[in-house]
Amino acid sequence: MTKKQAILSNLKENYLFAVIRGNSAAEATDISEAVYKGGIKNIEVTFTTPQADESIRDLSKKFAGTDMVVGAGTVMDDITARIAIIAGAEFIVSPNFVPEISKVCNTYAVPYLPGCASVTEITSAMATGVEVVKVFPGGILGPVFIKNVHGPIPQVEMMPSGGVSLDNMHEWAANGAWAVGIGSALTQNLKTGGYESVTAVSKQFVDKYNELK
Repeated sequence: MTKKQAILSNLKENYLFAVIRGNSAAEATDISEAVYKGGIKNIEVTFTTPQADESIRDLSKKFAGTDMVVGAGTVMDDITARIAIIAGAEFIVSPNFVPEISKVCNTYAVPYLPGCASVTEITSAMATGVEVVKVFPGGILGPVFIKNVHGPIPQVEMMPSGGVSLDNMHEWAANGAWAVGIGSALTQNLKTGGYESVTAVSKQFVDKYNELK
């Protein structure tokens, strides 16, 4: 098994991706740790977070040898992708498909999950070696998008991001989602409930997923 295949296997096994957006690198790290404590193991630190690479570096070092898989989200260009990978990111996610990012990720044998909203975007990404695409914006495209694309293109794997909730996660799974990305739902009570609330919500998603398995 290649490095890229091993990472993809771990990501799929974990299934749930926590999309982390912090007001600082330290906050992103704290949110990530709270999410992991709740049982979500795929951690996507977005570059909307100031100095996101510092959080990625800290998490990669602290949780080395564990089942946490640290990656970078909202990666808009190849330079940012390389910065993230050097910091320790094991996967790269972007809101759109950028061929240059795909090239960098292939060079480092790191999975690239670009945001795609059409068959043309999906097939363009696949042509550069992408195996899993992010269905984005998931809330607009909906679970049936995955089922419809799998009709003519069954070999592509798809992970929705945006629009995933405790109430509809079963619909995404039933329509063939390879994994799901969970964002603001995880931190909805952060201001009033602290990091314990993040852990509690994360555990709710993990429990829901275990019911669906």
